[in-house]
Amino acid sequence: MAHTGRGNLGAACTPSALTGRGPVNGYWYLIMGNLLKVLTCTDLEQGPNFFLDFENAQPTEAEKEVYNQVNVVLKDAEGILDDLQSYRGAGHEIREAIQHANDDKLQEKAWGAVVPLVGKLKKFYEFSQRLEAALRGLLGALTSTPYSPTQHLEREQALAKQFAEILHFTLRFDELKMTNPAIQNDFSYYRRTLSRMRINNVPAEGENEVNNELANRMSLFYAEATPMLKTLSDATTKFVSENKNLPIENTTDCLSTMASVCRVMLETPEYRSRFTNEETVSFCLRVMVGVIILYDHVHPVGAFARTSKIDMKGCIKVLKEQPPNSVEGLLNALRYTTKHLNDETTSKQIKTMLQ
Repeated sequence: MAHTGRGNLGAACTPSALTGRGPVNGYWYLIMGNLLKVLTCTDLEQGPNFFLDFENAQPTEAEKEVYNQVNVVLKDAEGILDDLQSYRGAGHEIREAIQHANDDKLQEKAWGAVVPLVGKLKKFYEFSQRLEAALRGLLGALTSTPYSPTQHLEREQALAKQFAEILHFTLRFDELKMTNPAIQNDFSYYRRTLSRMRINNVPAEGENEVNNELANRMSLFYAEATPMLKTLSDATTKFVSENKNLPIENTTDCLSTMASVCRVMLETPEYRSRFTNEETVSFCLRVMVGVIILYDHVHPVGAFARTSKIDMKGCIKVLKEQPPNSVEGLLNALRYTTKHLNDETTSKQIKTMLQ
């Protein structure tokens, strides 16, 4: 039987398939590339055999429309991260202005320092709205009938790759934001000063940049510990509620399959030994945590219940095996941005693992 490298082979996940040894035939055929090509077995006795090529996947004609729309957003993602990473804040100028409240020059200096920074914060927030629209487009493509989520992920690997890139960006953004208190301090000072200027009828340069309604929405966004994840979680929940003709399992199975792909690749030495750099590990860890959080927000009983299609113990174990400094932000995301961790149905073992 000729093997095309595609399609749901439906073979059992035998030991030879799991190790990459054994017959190279149409039932188990493993391709592992430099970035992320992985055979995933969601169940040790039966489950789909397929690999996701997150390195070289190119869009088919059927994928191109959605792919191009999402690509317009993703091409700006690295620039957003660079701007956030270099964000230093106006803490010094703000402290000087507060300590010398009657010194007009220091007030002007602080305002002059904060206004362009708020312009950056506005850009980050607006990007979150674009990312939300891109995610909803991808979910629509990857969950539509008549194909199952597994078939979608096999057939539309370029879209699966984009989905992973959105999650990867989201976790990186939130890790940087969580370690930068200047963001909220700057924005709070901006809003207080703007309010005072309005009361005193002082014209406020920059007011047109962020009006009151936008400032309220930005304030809610930055008040979140992980604002991008919250945006995507809300978007996924809204997607499910607005598409009532679509079985919820279409969305949750897509997410759980993605989580399984990353976990199996990370915990299997044969797979990890083929990575060319550590960034591949970081990529997969972030994607795994991202889909777990989305699953937990969308699924009625969440990711931590015994009936969950995500092996939470296995996923947490994989995280705990990494250098602590590299995964603390991801563990915190599971602790503080999931919905069902503290439910009574969550096993004590899982709660203990995340303590």
